[in-house]
Amino acid sequence: MKKIAKLYRMHTSEHICPYGLRSKDLLERKGFEVKDHKLSSREETDKFKEKHEVDTTPQAFIDEKQIGGYDDLRDYFGMAPAGQTGTTYTPVLAIFAVAFLMSLATIFAHTSGFNLIKVVEMFVAYSMTILAIQKLRDLYTFSNSFITYDLLAMRNIRYAYVYPFAEAFAGIGMLASISGFIVGPVSLFIGTVGAISVFKAVYIDKRELKCACVGGDSDVPLGFVSLTENLFMIGAGVWMLYSAL
Repeated sequence: MKKIAKLYRMHTSEHICPYGLRSKDLLERKGFEVKDHKLSSREETDKFKEKHEVDTTPQAFIDEKQIGGYDDLRDYFGMAPAGQTGTTYTPVLAIFAVAFLMSLATIFAHTSGFNLIKVVEMFVAYSMTILAIQKLRDLYTFSNSFITYDLLAMRNIRYAYVYPFAEAFAGIGMLASISGFIVGPVSLFIGTVGAISVFKAVYIDKRELKCACVGGDSDVPLGFVSLTENLFMIGAGVWMLYSAL
């Protein structure tokens, strides 16, 4: 016997509801034949909501019983809420994983053999550059988070705006093999200040804060990952200065 579901979702020339598409996909994956009713205008959508006494679309019906929107459907099927909820390390792990693969790809493409030191150099450089991009997407939001724990940024807010550019300069400088006497001190300075700040905020003051390492709008907790980013920069700075000698 076929399982049939009715779905009413907004689909106009100006707006296609993403949750309507997600609801349709979910129902089909659960084995339902979906009677897809597209609400093709704002007026039609408003009439539907008034008739069924609901505030939003999409609305799904199974066996003539009104289930609700996408979140309601997930709950109906015993599924967890969609998307990331609460604190998560996923953004940072994704950046580190991609940076590592990029470093391997770069070494594979430009050298004849595997060089562990070069892989580590590329990994740190790519990581710093990508993390800098995350901060540069929205400097204001990043700085709002950063100034709550960075010791130097607390005293001089302008440093919060300089920091992402300095991090990008250090990462790109490593990739371009710019003299370690130029790039090394920058990486060493921002890494040292950052490491001391994070250590104080998390391990001494025991504060529970969000990390600004991937931008100020993330749910990454301030802690080991943030400290790792700064230790990378310290290590990179020391290594670049040593290599330049």
